[in-house]
Amino acid sequence: MPKRMTGILEERRRKKAQKSADGPLNPIAETDFVRRVELLDSFERAGLGWFWASDALGRLIYLSETAIARLGIERDKVLGKPVGDLFRTRADEGTGEPERPLRFLLGARNSISQLCVKVSSGKSEYWWEIAGKPQFDKFGVFTGYRGSAKDVTATLEDQRDAERLSQFDALTGLANRHRMARTLTKTLTHYRNSKRSCALLMLDLDRFKQVNDTLGHPAGDDLLKQVAARLQRIIGDQGEIARLGGDEFQIMLPDFDDRGVLGDLGQRMIQIVSQPYSLNGSRATIGSSLGIAIAPYDGIEAEDLVNAADLALYAAKGSGRGKYRFFSSDLKDKSRRRAQVESDLGDALANEELEMHFQPIVDAETHKVKCLEALIRWRHPEKGWIPPGEFIPIAEEVGMIKKIGAWALRKTCEDAATWPVELRVAVNVSAVQFEDDSFPNIVQQAIEYSGINPARVELEITESIFVGDYGRSKAIFARLRKLGVRLALDDFGTGYSSLSYLRDAPFDKIKIDQSFVRGCTEPGNNNKAIISSIVSLAGALQMETVAEGVETRDELALVKELGAGSLQGLIFSPAVPNDELLERLDAGKLVYDPSGPPRYRAERRKEFRRVGLIHGDHRYNVTLRNLSKTGAMIEGLLNVPVGTDVVLDLGGGQLAVAAVRRSEGASQGLRFETRLIDDGDGGLCTRHRVSPYQIEAAGRPLTALGEDAFAVLHASGGAPAKARQFIEIDMNSVQSRVA
Repeated sequence: MPKRMTGILEERRRKKAQKSADGPLNPIAETDFVRRVELLDSFERAGLGWFWASDALGRLIYLSETAIARLGIERDKVLGKPVGDLFRTRADEGTGEPERPLRFLLGARNSISQLCVKVSSGKSEYWWEIAGKPQFDKFGVFTGYRGSAKDVTATLEDQRDAERLSQFDALTGLANRHRMARTLTKTLTHYRNSKRSCALLMLDLDRFKQVNDTLGHPAGDDLLKQVAARLQRIIGDQGEIARLGGDEFQIMLPDFDDRGVLGDLGQRMIQIVSQPYSLNGSRATIGSSLGIAIAPYDGIEAEDLVNAADLALYAAKGSGRGKYRFFSSDLKDKSRRRAQVESDLGDALANEELEMHFQPIVDAETHKVKCLEALIRWRHPEKGWIPPGEFIPIAEEVGMIKKIGAWALRKTCEDAATWPVELRVAVNVSAVQFEDDSFPNIVQQAIEYSGINPARVELEITESIFVGDYGRSKAIFARLRKLGVRLALDDFGTGYSSLSYLRDAPFDKIKIDQSFVRGCTEPGNNNKAIISSIVSLAGALQMETVAEGVETRDELALVKELGAGSLQGLIFSPAVPNDELLERLDAGKLVYDPSGPPRYRAERRKEFRRVGLIHGDHRYNVTLRNLSKTGAMIEGLLNVPVGTDVVLDLGGGQLAVAAVRRSEGASQGLRFETRLIDDGDGGLCTRHRVSPYQIEAAGRPLTALGEDAFAVLHASGGAPAKARQFIEIDMNSVQSRVA
């Protein structure tokens, strides 16, 4: 079209528009159906909303063309389709929402307002918000629905994203603290009514800070995501996992109360979380500790259960890390003792309360001493001997271990320098000490100050040093090697074992942990094969081997048969003070004769505490002398026949069904019907306990278990049905008279 003609047409349109603007107002009347339809068409085409209509049978007779186009399906396949098939509410989808299904609303001729429905085209799904009103003719006959709709998919997705951010951890995708708190509270409330149990596990990563410090925070974030993935593989759909923040995780396990199952699960979690991680080309290994509490036994309310699990975790970390602990009521007392030990530890060095004792490591064939391991001891002026397993973890946690470790190293070198025989001395090195760049300097100063030959000094290092930056560890190894000291890998196979460490690290010796030696002669025990494999591995790498913790003659014979080069354990000698050692060395007594029981027995813990023994309708007070997984020895009852069935009340709702297998005077040996299990800290406990729900059923308030739950359960004002069959005596009084 010529430009002149185009210009004329444009001018005419402008004048017409101007005339309309300047002319009289022309509103759209209700009877102006043409203009009203134009208005609705423009509304639909703009995508601001759509319209729909149905007939009296609920079939769709109209849907905006733009809506049909959005769904991507043919018009003929939409029209005639029941409205309830095209539009589905959350209730129709079976989500448990309280709203009514759409078919119910339509069948009841109810008006619909702001109802969220799902619309599916077969390929995609959308969420629409619809409204509709039933229509009737002049005779009151229902003719169908007329309604509107709009797409709210994006809005709902935004809402879901916001809701997810408020409930889930952005880094790991696990539930966050707030979601877990709500879930736990809701679960425990419901479970109280249905008399069900629920376990809560608190997991904390050991030495995670070192990964952040050595490899950087991005690597730390990557590690947390990998930990979360490992936990999800272990737990699966058995429970819910949350990251509380930092390196703390919480796991809720509904309907778990068997402490045997929970202990096995806890140990598996610790082992899997402690396997090495690959972080941006670097290798890192961490540890973990775990606290376990179970509702309703350890807490009824969510806050109480969380506190119980926290206290159990605190105890696990305080007992050496890499362990799990069940909550028990005595943990509160232990927590107070721990605080006191921590307070007193600050003065122990200054007051010269710490001392070094020495345990011999002997040649497997000649039993001649080859080396002495230095072990730190603390003689508290009021509490007596405090075991290193109690105060060393505290020293590590409060930052005192470097100072104590430096003192122990210097003191060990000083003592060894005075020995009349040129024997090697081994000293334990904490992972916290080893990671300090100044550690080789501390070793050098101790050697120079004492004047000892560095070849006589052996540093025992556990696998936990291989946490974080392994390249840094290798550099420290190289510096120590230049000093001329020897290196031993302690507790091999119990922590962060990896053959790559043995390939790269310059160890002279591998120490086989006592957990493999203990019970190695029992039928069906795999420890024998493990010891044999370690000995073969060390031989191939030209390293010495030491079997730790040898206590019985059958263990001694077996580890010698398997080829261990050196032996250490109570069968030869406990750790003794330096003065006592000097007397022996001065006398030339370098050979240690073995002295111990002929064979291994299931470990019995020496006990001396009052417990209950239940027989018939009576509960007797007895003294527990020792305890193993399979039985116990008690004192305090006379006239107890062999074969008598009893129940041993270990406190805290722990009842062990047993039979008397030996009875001599006031002493009885019991064999349990069901084996006890490890409590994670070297102690023993029952798999199950008296349920607080049983106590509640007996007319008592529902509370967490007390120490004497059985007495509460069976408290009665009536007379016993039968007379007491045994005579109860107070062994403390008897011993006092004898003394």
